[in-house]
Amino acid sequence: MIFERVVRPRLFAIAGGDAEAAHEWTLRRLAALSRRPAALSALRARYAVRAPRTVFGVDFPNPVGLAAGMDKDGAALPAWPALGFGFVEVGTVTARPQPGNPRPRLFRLPDSGAVVNRMGFNNAGAQALAARLAALPRPLGVPLGISLGKSKATPLEEAVEDYLASYRALREHGDYFAVNVSSPNTPGLRALQDRAHLDALLAALVGEKPVLVKIAPDLTEPAIAELLEVCLARGAAGVIATNTTLARDGLAPADRERGGETGGLSGRPLAGRAREVVSFVHRETGGRLPVIGVGGILDPDDAARMVDAGAALVQLYTGFIYRGPALVRAAARAWTGAPAAAGTAGG
Repeated sequence: MIFERVVRPRLFAIAGGDAEAAHEWTLRRLAALSRRPAALSALRARYAVRAPRTVFGVDFPNPVGLAAGMDKDGAALPAWPALGFGFVEVGTVTARPQPGNPRPRLFRLPDSGAVVNRMGFNNAGAQALAARLAALPRPLGVPLGISLGKSKATPLEEAVEDYLASYRALREHGDYFAVNVSSPNTPGLRALQDRAHLDALLAALVGEKPVLVKIAPDLTEPAIAELLEVCLARGAAGVIATNTTLARDGLAPADRERGGETGGLSGRPLAGRAREVVSFVHRETGGRLPVIGVGGILDPDDAARMVDAGAALVQLYTGFIYRGPALVRAAARAWTGAPAAAGTAGG
């Protein structure tokens, strides 16, 4: 494929191989592209796949979404649907602007098809994102999810108000909200997956818009079961499974040294565990909680296996880094077994 043979090597060479510099360069180019309607239309004709479904009351033109973390501040929003995504999740956003952890904090593990990050919720804050969304010149055309996290400076006992501040600033703009209580890169955040903390959070947030909970792959099944009880009792709309992992299983030998960097691992080594969690959530809830499956989707078969595990939708992040927009198109096609919509190019 052109992306893997030509585009990816050039992206991976930016700034001497600095992964975050390449990410920022790409976002700048996509933001510029977002202001060119003719270019967006051409991309849409090539990559868009029509495979509609309705999940937790929201209509999705296709079930393959962009995961949170790729476009935290919504810098390039019009570009993502043109690249074939059926929904987009921005963030994770916090009530307060924050720089995140010191650089370097993003590392590619190419032989493993993986990434390690310890970004630390770097973002411009909920108010800045709300202003950007309010200024969008036209509707996005696909559902917009907004991932909410806790500001690093906010103590756990004040977490509910912190999440609420972000939600209040953004509620008119999101089609659904994801409560991120599972990133390994904000100290103490994963404690919010505990019953009491999560119960208080959902009691405050569930109501107007669908609210989903993003969970860690490192939880035990009893801990996940307890979390699901809270989600069902409080009326959560679904679960996003999973976030990045602290485990380092399945790394290729060439990646083991860099894989030892502190942070969460995403990509191919996470695929099996992510499917296990999706399957467990689906079984444990009897399908009452829709699941967005994310983790290790690097080819169409990975997406299909997520469906088999019980996912209602899927999201891409690391797979998009390694495979580009052709993966979005192929995953959407594989999901339904249907051909692309009329006007969508092959190849």
